[in-house]
Amino acid sequence: MKSTAKTETPAQQIAGFIAKFDPANARLIRQCRAVLRGLFPTAVEIVYDNYNFFVIGYSPTERPSDCIVSLAAAANGVGLCFFHGATLPDPQRLLLGNGKQTRFVRLPRAAALKTPGVADLIQSAVAQAKTPLPSSGGGYAIIKSISAKQRPRRKG
Repeated sequence: MKSTAKTETPAQQIAGFIAKFDPANARLIRQCRAVLRGLFPTAVEIVYDNYNFFVIGYSPTERPSDCIVSLAAAANGVGLCFFHGATLPDPQRLLLGNGKQTRFVRLPRAAALKTPGVADLIQSAVAQAKTPLPSSGGGYAIIKSISAKQRPRRKG
């Protein structure tokens, strides 16, 4: 199969990655991405179409280690990952996971991103970021990696 990655724009590539999902998940990914782009208008979207997940990280720089949050999607749903979630205040106990660093919340709907508890987590993640988001300018997307072998993006 001929690769078109070199001739497609990042926007075209991202649309293709999202098209691999069933229609409901694809719609949810697009909706969540629109909300996150609104919350992080100056952020770099760092995109990975990896073996396990399709991921869009929101970062003040092109360095993955500066990422504040990531939208992560698989066949079974969409989540918001907090790169340094283990250190975030979580009085509502919304964060899932028990690793040393990362935590996440499931996103059954894009509106979940605007609920008070999740909004507080996002604000806390921005506040604790080592590198602040640019105060002006427009964000852009970069494709960081594409795995040749991937888990199915659709159920069944």
